[in-house]
Amino acid sequence: MARIESVIVHRRSVPLVRPFVTSVRRADTVDALLVEVRDADGRSGWGEAPTSWRVTGESHESVASAVAGPLTASTVGMPSDDPREASARLARAVVGNPSARMGVECAIWDLAARTAGLPLHRYLGGRADRIESDMTLSAAVTADDAEDLIRTALEHVGNGFTTLKVKTGAGGDDDAIVRRVRAAVGDAIAIRVDANQGWTPDEAVRIVNGWRDDAVGVELVEQPVHRDDIAGLAYVSERTTTPVVADESVWNARQLREVLVSRAVSRINIKLAKTGGIAEALALAELARQRDVSVFVGCMSESHVGIASAAAVASALAETGGLHGAQDLDAGLWLASSPVEGGVSYRGPWIRLSDAPGTGISSLATIAAEPGTAARIPPAARR
Repeated sequence: MARIESVIVHRRSVPLVRPFVTSVRRADTVDALLVEVRDADGRSGWGEAPTSWRVTGESHESVASAVAGPLTASTVGMPSDDPREASARLARAVVGNPSARMGVECAIWDLAARTAGLPLHRYLGGRADRIESDMTLSAAVTADDAEDLIRTALEHVGNGFTTLKVKTGAGGDDDAIVRRVRAAVGDAIAIRVDANQGWTPDEAVRIVNGWRDDAVGVELVEQPVHRDDIAGLAYVSERTTTPVVADESVWNARQLREVLVSRAVSRINIKLAKTGGIAEALALAELARQRDVSVFVGCMSESHVGIASAAAVASALAETGGLHGAQDLDAGLWLASSPVEGGVSYRGPWIRLSDAPGTGISSLATIAAEPGTAARIPPAARR
């Protein structure tokens, strides 16, 4: 059996098709950190390490340092067909660094699936080769923002999306914006709201119950209060019938147990950049399933590489039950181009998973390359 021989980090800056605005940031590009893990037989597995200082506490520099040091040292020399053992080693190698672990771990799972000759989603136990996604609408702050948001919502509906996710909590008139979106798109479109921790508990209850009382038709409200305010999440859940979803409050199984004890939410958004990769994401979903808490799979601002791993997880979870509605995996649609050749592709709201081994990614896309942005991380000494 071939063994993991080297780890390489590639940095690519990809323009967005439109600015992405939430309660905590605005972005015009995605600076993707792609991780390539190679084995002695010349196979490559691909992963991505999305970085967000405000969300995961990681930067490009901290990710590169973690990958070059302890994460590479933990995996170089391992068999290329043992991703669960690699996942355990990565979790022991660093404290925190979930995005860095995601990048290396997903690349190793991809490599293992390629070694087995299976698409990654089938290697994980999934059968669905396409996954439906919602589409995110940036938070609106000004009147002009609101007009752009409505135009964009109608454009997405015209492209076949049946679920829209409205970002709020950035200082605009959240109540009015959601009502305007509903009036514009009609009753057949599902509307989700993501406050990105932007409200107080009382504010959340007032706004959400107003939508309920006026039959606005909001499917769910995601992370209405600060991620550390579990009591606040429970307060909102107790006072409204609209499902409350935890995102930033739940990163791993330990935090999910705390949320479950408080009965704070009925659903969770699983993101590989929070869990540190595929193994913990699957464990989190199983714990949620045991407690009758439904899940959907989400993403950060990332490229088609990260989406390929997340969509494979969604396909696997579709077999176990508890997966809720459209997934939250539209990040690739925000990019003007993919930084890689092969892998997943989008058609309207549908993500098509590759039927090639692993994620189906074959190489970096030359059109996305920037001179000097790929940095080789030397392999650690063999164990």
